[in-house]
Amino acid sequence: MKTVLTKIAFVFVFLISHNAFSQSADDIKGTWYNTEKDAKVEIFQEGDKYYGKIVWLKEPEENGKPKVDKNNSDKSKRDRPIMGMRLLRDFEFDGNAWEEGTIYDPKNGKTYSSIIKMKNPNTLEVRGYVGISLIGRTVEWTRAD
Repeated sequence: MKTVLTKIAFVFVFLISHNAFSQSADDIKGTWYNTEKDAKVEIFQEGDKYYGKIVWLKEPEENGKPKVDKNNSDKSKRDRPIMGMRLLRDFEFDGNAWEEGTIYDPKNGKTYSSIIKMKNPNTLEVRGYVGISLIGRTVEWTRAD
C-alpha cells in the first residue's frame, strides 16, 4: 500500500511540475543573449516558422568599420554585415522544442542543424550539430528583455 501511495504521489508531482512549465510556441519570441553575452539575438515568427537575427553586438565594429561575415565559406557573402544577420532559420515548434532549423555561426562561417529547448522561461538550450543530434554542442542563451 505504501508503494502505491508513493507512485501516486510521484505521478501527481510530475504532472504538477510539468504543467507549471508547459510552454507554447511563442515562448521563444524575444531578445536573447548568446552564451558569451557579446551579442543579442531577436527571435521572431514568420508564418509558422521561427527565425533569429542579431540586433546588438558588444563590439559592432572592427578597425573602425561594421563587422562583416569574413569567415563565411561563400566568398560572395564575406562583406555582409553581422548586425542584422539571420542566424536562426526555419525552426518549427513540436510541443516540446523548436526543431528542423539551422543555426549559423559567424565565428567560424559554418551552418549547423539545430534544436532549441526552453530550460526555463529565461534560458534556452541551443544545440548545434552535424548529422545526428548526438554529435554536437549545446550552449545556453539567456533572455535579454
